[in-house]
Amino acid sequence: MHALTNSLVAFPDSPGGVWAHRRVPHHRPTIVTHPSGRPWLVGHWPPEELVVAQLGQVRIAVFGCCPITAGKLAALADRVRGLADLDEVAGALPGSAHLVASVHGQVRFQGTITGTRRVFGARLDEVPIASDRADVLAAMIGAEPDEDLLAASVAYAQFITPLNERSWWRGVQSVAPDSYLMLPHSGSARTVGWWVPPEPNLPLKVGALQVREALREAVAGRKPARGKLSADLSGGMDSTSLCFLAAERTPELLTFRWTEGSELNDDPAYAAEAARMLARAEHLEVAGDEGPPVFAPPYSLPGTEAPRFQSRGMNRLRYGIRLLIEHGSGLHLAGNGGDELFTGSAAYLHTLFRAAPVKALRALRVYRALGRWPLLPTLTGLLDHQDLSSWWRDSADNLTGPPPHPRAPALGWGAQVRATPWATAEAVSVTREVLHDIADEVTPLSNDRGQHEAMTLIRTTGPVYRQLRWEYAAHGLPLELPYLDDRVVEAALSVRPRERYTPWRFKPVLAEALREQVPELILNRNTKGVYEEDVEFARQRHLPDLLDLFADSVLAARGLIDLDALRTSLRTPAHAEADDLTANLEMTLGAEIWSREIADPANLVRRGEKPLEEAKRS
Repeated sequence: MHALTNSLVAFPDSPGGVWAHRRVPHHRPTIVTHPSGRPWLVGHWPPEELVVAQLGQVRIAVFGCCPITAGKLAALADRVRGLADLDEVAGALPGSAHLVASVHGQVRFQGTITGTRRVFGARLDEVPIASDRADVLAAMIGAEPDEDLLAASVAYAQFITPLNERSWWRGVQSVAPDSYLMLPHSGSARTVGWWVPPEPNLPLKVGALQVREALREAVAGRKPARGKLSADLSGGMDSTSLCFLAAERTPELLTFRWTEGSELNDDPAYAAEAARMLARAEHLEVAGDEGPPVFAPPYSLPGTEAPRFQSRGMNRLRYGIRLLIEHGSGLHLAGNGGDELFTGSAAYLHTLFRAAPVKALRALRVYRALGRWPLLPTLTGLLDHQDLSSWWRDSADNLTGPPPHPRAPALGWGAQVRATPWATAEAVSVTREVLHDIADEVTPLSNDRGQHEAMTLIRTTGPVYRQLRWEYAAHGLPLELPYLDDRVVEAALSVRPRERYTPWRFKPVLAEALREQVPELILNRNTKGVYEEDVEFARQRHLPDLLDLFADSVLAARGLIDLDALRTSLRTPAHAEADDLTANLEMTLGAEIWSREIADPANLVRRGEKPLEEAKRS
C-alpha cells in the first residue's frame, strides 16, 4: 500500500484515541487536536488542503479543494450545537472536500455525495477510527483483502453502486456517500444518512441558471497554489466548456490535447477550433503516436486501496501528466463527470409513462428509432414492475444464462450482464453470493427512476475518478473535476428528467447553462468522439504483453480465472462485442495488478512504529 501525500485519519476524543493515533502509518505526521488537546486528525497533506475553524468546544475542518477561509468557515458553523447541525454547513460548502468536525467530544466525518472523496471506518482494538483511505486503515488494523470482491471483479464487469462502494479490505467499513460516520467519545461508530437527491421539478431554463452559477463558482474556486492552471481541451462539450469558463478569469490558461482523430472521432477538429478561439491561452498539443498506447506495459497502480478498473491507459495518462508538469502546470482541470451528469438513458421514461403517458410514448418513438429497439422488449421494459432487489437477484441468477437481446432498451434498473468468459465456476459462484447479499440490502436512490439512474451513474464513476485524481497526485499534479462538485450535481439533479435527458438534444442542461459563456459551435455539437477503433488496435498490438502478464497470473493461482479461456478471448479478432471484451479485460487486468501489488511487501504502507500493546502503554 503506497503511502500517498494526501491521507488523513480521524480519532475519537478519548484516551483510546490518544494511543491509537500512534499507529498511523506515516513518518512524522501532522497532528491537529480536538479542543481537549487530544489527537483528532493525523496524516500527511499539503497545507492548502486543510482549513480548520474553532468556536469554543466545536472544531471544524474541510479537507480537499474548498475555497473558504477559516473565518468564513467559522461563520458558517456559528450555530452548530450538535453533529446534526452540520447538515446545513455541508450543504453550503463550495468545491469538493471532506467535512470533519469535533463537536463536544463527538466526531463527524463525511465525504462528497459523488464518492470522489470517501470515508472509511474500522476498529483498532475497540477504538473506532476513520480515514479517507481504506488501505491506511487496513495497514493500521492488519486487514486482509476481500477475496469475494476479487472474485466478483473477475466474473462481473458491471461494478455499479452499491457494489462498487464496498471496501476491499475485511474489517474496514465503507460509508455511503450520502451518509457520515460518527465517532463517539466512547462506544461504537455508526453511520448517519444526511443527504437525499433534490426533487427533480425545475424546468430546464430555471435549472440551467442554477447549473451555470454552480459551475462558474466551481471553476473560479480552482486556483493553483503554484504554477499555471491547465485544463483538458479534448473538443468534447464537457472539457471544452470548462476551458472557456476557466479562461474568463485565467486568459493565459494552459490547455492540453491529443491530436489524433479518425472518421469516427471528430474531437480533434472541434478542439482545434476551440483553441483558435482561446487566443490568449497556451496550447500544448501532443500527437497521438507520441505517447504510450493504451494497454502498453509496465502495469502498476498509484495506490492499493482498490483495483483500478480503468487500467488500459495508465502509462499514456502518466506521459501526459509529465508533459503538463514540464510546461509549468500546478493544477489541472478535467471534464470527467460531465457525461454522467448530463447524459442519461431512457430509463426516466419508466416513471414518466406513469405520470404523463403521452409525453413518454412520444419520446419513446424517437429512442426506438435511434436505437433500433425491437417492439416487444421495449414494451416489456416500459411496463415492468420489478423492484431493485429483484433486479439484483436476477443479475445473480442469470450470470451464466443466454445473452440478452443485443438491442434491448435501457428502461430498467441497469443492463443485465453475463459472466466474463474466463471466469471460473468458483468465481461465478462467489459472485452470485455477493450479488444476492446486495439484493437483500439495496434500496433505490430515488423514487423517480430517472433520478435513481442519474445518481447510480454518478456514484458508480465517482470512485473511478477518485483513482484518477490519485494518479495525478502521485506524480505531483493536483487534478480537479468541477462537474462532480456537490453543488453542481445538486443543481443538475434539480432539473426535470424529461428535460435533462431527451432524444432531441445532446446534453440540453449543459448547453442551456453555458449558452453565453461557450461558443455555439461547441454547444450545438451533437456527436461524441469514438475511440474504440484505436483501443482495439492497441489491445491487439500489446497482446504478447498481456499474455506474458497473465502467464503467471495471481488470479489463476487463486482459481478465479481460466487461463485457456482468457487466452482464447484475447486472441479472438474484433467483433460486435469488442466493447464488452475490453470492459471485462480492464476489470480483470486491474484485479490482477492489485493482487500482485498488495502481495509485494515493498508496496505495503509502513505499519505503526510501535506494536499495538507498546503503543497502548506509551
